[in-house]
Amino acid sequence: MSGFDINVHYVSRVEGHGNIVVKVEDNQVKEMRWEIPEAPRFFEAMVRGKHYSDVVFIISRICGICGIGHTFAAIQALEKALGFEPSEQTLLLRKLLLHGETMQSHTLHFGYLALPDFFGAPNIIPLAQSHREQVLAIIRLHRLANELCDLIGGRTTHPITTVVGGWTRLPTEGELKELRRRLTEAIADVKAVVKLFASLEMPAFQRETEYIALKKPDEYAFYDGEIASTDDQRTTPLPWYKEKIHEFIVPYSTAKRARSNRESYMVGALARFNINYAKLMPLGQEAAELMGLKPICYNSFMNNIAQVVEVAHAIEDSIRIIDTLLARGLKEEKVEIKPRSGRGVGGVEVPRGLLIHDYTLDEQGRVVDSNMIIPTNQNHQNIEEDLKAYLPHLLGRSKEDITLGLEMLVRAYDPCISCSTHFLKVEWK
Repeated sequence: MSGFDINVHYVSRVEGHGNIVVKVEDNQVKEMRWEIPEAPRFFEAMVRGKHYSDVVFIISRICGICGIGHTFAAIQALEKALGFEPSEQTLLLRKLLLHGETMQSHTLHFGYLALPDFFGAPNIIPLAQSHREQVLAIIRLHRLANELCDLIGGRTTHPITTVVGGWTRLPTEGELKELRRRLTEAIADVKAVVKLFASLEMPAFQRETEYIALKKPDEYAFYDGEIASTDDQRTTPLPWYKEKIHEFIVPYSTAKRARSNRESYMVGALARFNINYAKLMPLGQEAAELMGLKPICYNSFMNNIAQVVEVAHAIEDSIRIIDTLLARGLKEEKVEIKPRSGRGVGGVEVPRGLLIHDYTLDEQGRVVDSNMIIPTNQNHQNIEEDLKAYLPHLLGRSKEDITLGLEMLVRAYDPCISCSTHFLKVEWK
């Protein structure tokens, strides 16, 4: 088969609509595009004119998966604009809730969306027969993550207890002790999932690229930090993110793209692992070793493995956070925030990578300007560059196998395509 076209509308088992367009003539790749055809989102405009206290409840609706991360990026930015410093208790609870979202999303992706590819299955249902115990472990981990988010955030998605300045409700000591017990029991399920993924053969693909993630000196960064790159020893403070992240558009996509030192870069679990490996909890480091993941890894398929590693890390770190909270004792905090004008930039690591929210407030505390840098729009160009590099390795196979290989590569990124689409202002001449 020396010539063929592939038009996948849309890639399945990802969030949102993305198209793979391929044209091959005489065994030469003539065209390889990663298209985003989704209608644009207007959240940046939606929050303008809104009081800061309303923003977090609007902004969490950007995503039904990363609503917690969007909430925290917004809260961080707004607190910085208002000149408010949250308490250590508040920060610990936020990190615990963010771990819940990481576990929730990663387990959904590697367990339900990516795993079937490695067994030639269309979905996870056949694996419930062939790998019953492992599938049950995945289900239990996902349920635990959901219930962690329920407890700390008030519900599974779109949290309602976390607000600018602190919390509307704190968990009780008894609730935290029960959560700790269940997290400890879940370590056995994590180890079962690690064993399963260690048995899988990831496609042998490598393309050197730049990896970008938050970095902190004392922890595996999820909540706040400075922007770090595998291409640069220096870090970039969040308020200066535009010096590091350069957005651009292509004519066949409604989503922005981004580049930094190279033509593209990658964010997400693999990027975080490559930059923060030394700060992983012991269970995460053990999982990485068992599954053969070492930094710096240039195989994008290993993002699936990095997500499993991060679930192991999140569970052990959640236990540590709960122990710290219980040792200190939970205290109700009275918070007073006075509106003022100012600008703040917040950054968190959501499951798919670095998320930045940027707000400017007026004297009444209303938003006059906003900007959001979404992880998947940072990944779009890297996805396309990976597809271009991987496609020649697939030539000679059947069209069906080539299509599956390309779809698997896209799925490895766990893209959240709907979140990444922005309105493009076009000037007609």
